[in-house]
Amino acid sequence: MKEHRGRLTKDGIRIYEQADFAGMHAAGALAARILDTIAEHVFPGQTTGELDRLITQMVDEAGATSATIGYKGYQHASCISVNHVVCHGIPGDKRLKDGDILNIDVTVIVDGWYGDTSRMYVAGRLPRKAERLIQVTHDALFKGIEMVKPGNTFGDIGHAIQAYVESHRMSVVRDFCGHGLGRVFHAPPNVLHYGRPGTGAKLEEGMFFTIEPMVNLGRPETKTLADDWTAVTRDKSLSAQFEHSVGVTADGVEIFTLSPGGKFHPTYGS
Repeated sequence: MKEHRGRLTKDGIRIYEQADFAGMHAAGALAARILDTIAEHVFPGQTTGELDRLITQMVDEAGATSATIGYKGYQHASCISVNHVVCHGIPGDKRLKDGDILNIDVTVIVDGWYGDTSRMYVAGRLPRKAERLIQVTHDALFKGIEMVKPGNTFGDIGHAIQAYVESHRMSVVRDFCGHGLGRVFHAPPNVLHYGRPGTGAKLEEGMFFTIEPMVNLGRPETKTLADDWTAVTRDKSLSAQFEHSVGVTADGVEIFTLSPGGKFHPTYGS
């Protein structure tokens, strides 16, 4: 069966074949294209529910499937997390205000392969403290990606992210992490965004996973609201997140979810 292609490591991490990279690139490219397209629809007065409606329409028009609609009862094609919402924000009727920052997270299924990515947006004017948070979070993701190559460990990825974030006096959320994916949405390993160098499973060519650090301006603690989805910072501080899906190559890493328009960062490519 296609779902069981490749082998498993002793840690339960699937090793995919070289031919499988093409499927991940196709799924990742669609998710990234959707996030490029939605950028022009983020403005003060817009609702997160309308953003999700547009995303749902784009997924349908591409002939793809949303991985999140119906997942554990979730009913939307995106998670949209505004200001102090860390992740899993549910789209709704609330209107964006000038200066709001938001993470939009989309996962699509294309020919059985999962493309999972998220990035930050701003409605109107970007406040200075939010700009700094967004920049540090963006750069921390790429510090982690730089560690992806055979022979390194998942602890190397987490340490690179944690050290960079904490050097800027911000904190890394520990309650949520990246994950393996491929022909499934979530699979081993858990990709922690903190840790010690040299610890955890070793990276091998053919591993597919997400790196998706969540960074808070204040303390790292979160709490989940009564809807059982929305996670917020306990101290109400601003939070930001960026996510890429990646694959380990023979000598490094391929990013499956690169922005085709160079819009992965909210102030780039605009």
